[in-house]
Amino acid sequence: MLILMAVFTFYPLINAFMISFYKDYMPLIGTRAAGLTLHNYVVIFNNQLFWKSVLNTFVLAFVSVPVSIIISLFISVSLKAIPKLKGFFQTVFFLPYVTNAIAVGMTFAVLFNKDYGLINACLNLFGITSIDWIGGTASWWAQMGALLTFTIWSSLAFKILVFTSGLENIDKQYYDAARIDSASKWTIFKRITVPLLSPLILYISITSLIGALKAYNSVIGLFGERLGGQPYSMITIVAFVYKYRADFAFMGFYSYAAAASIILFIITLIFSVLQTVVSRKRVHY
Repeated sequence: MLILMAVFTFYPLINAFMISFYKDYMPLIGTRAAGLTLHNYVVIFNNQLFWKSVLNTFVLAFVSVPVSIIISLFISVSLKAIPKLKGFFQTVFFLPYVTNAIAVGMTFAVLFNKDYGLINACLNLFGITSIDWIGGTASWWAQMGALLTFTIWSSLAFKILVFTSGLENIDKQYYDAARIDSASKWTIFKRITVPLLSPLILYISITSLIGALKAYNSVIGLFGERLGGQPYSMITIVAFVYKYRADFAFMGFYSYAAAASIILFIITLIFSVLQTVVSRKRVHY
């Protein structure tokens, strides 16, 4: 395992860090590094497209993660109340986790289509005019709403599986004692279920936040390579890295892409540490 991590994790990370300081490094056209510089980071920080990608990534992460955790926890608790059908619904909810993200994204692109999508068909039944969710005239709010819907839905599967397993490991004596004391369902959920699931909630929060900050497949699946109705309007940080690595100018600005990836790594590390520190008072082991 250490050998695999050294080859596929540590070496690429160290290599990306080194490349982010290379000057005029464009290996696709045979140009080697002409020295070391901080100019790559200056270029990235002065790039408006990068800040657009940061905004999109932050909105996606800090909205989809808490909403998906709340929904998945509610579904998991509800499944526990129907033991005979729990296995069936667990299978149904888990299906998106084993389905290709690009394929599911393309399906959602059809659902959100302005002309023949199911979403607008349902809105038309209530007299609401069709909305351009992902087309060329779509607003940023409409596009982000469609992307958040898809992201939240596709992220529920794993969370439901983890929370359902966690609920099975809670000793029933806690619930029996609460019922004897005439505690309401909300009190039982707030005082017993959530505290005893807090380690899993912390784990899910950190892993989900890291996954959301690295969002790419969901955007490509829903919007395609154009990354939104307007030019790159739904671009994320990872998509920004890919664009600079290969697409822009058809030669690949590896140093700029590496600098952006290192910035993403630092952002992810900071929020993961903050999340762990803040959650210490709320997590019960």
